[in-house]
Amino acid sequence: MDGVSPHRPNPWHGLDVGPEPPSLVTASIEMTPRDVVKYELGKASGLLEVDRLLETSSSPPALYGLIPRTYCGSRVAALAESNDVADGDPLDICVFSERPIDKADIILTARVVGGLRMIDGDEADDKIVAVLANDPTFEGLEELAQLPATMADRLDHYFRTYKQGGAGVMIEARYGAADAQAVVVAAMADYDELMAGGGPVA
Repeated sequence: MDGVSPHRPNPWHGLDVGPEPPSLVTASIEMTPRDVVKYELGKASGLLEVDRLLETSSSPPALYGLIPRTYCGSRVAALAESNDVADGDPLDICVFSERPIDKADIILTARVVGGLRMIDGDEADDKIVAVLANDPTFEGLEELAQLPATMADRLDHYFRTYKQGGAGVMIEARYGAADAQAVVVAAMADYDELMAGGGPVA
């Protein structure tokens, strides 16, 4: 077809970061709340790859994926209090939807409401928290504190325990929409710097 690529874009590089970043962003979904296998986007292939089997019985309490054209580098690390290194991956995002979405490998628009500042193995590994942008149940919800406390608590618990024993994993803080948007902006700038320096790492 004229003007349409026959090839699927790599979700990390080939999709827009969102319609109105840093508040409305694109989320490329890697895992659903039913998954007990850790799927992760292959940076080179652009396809979902099996990373590992989860060793605990918990599964993610929200849709889990990444924000395109973001990278957790020095600017993201600088926002953390206890370390100066980030994990070198696209920025993670967790998206709540009132109706169950059982398919991964999809994209959606999400409204950023907050985040978890996670430190994993001495690296900043922030998790942006968002809601499905056109979900009427969350209409008017703008802040993490407006979510039912159990929803944020489940996310917190999942990331503390999804690696066996939770060794080396710490949730340093929960933060609201303004701080989350600052993390998105930092990750966008880290991505631009990465690409200007010759492109992504494998």
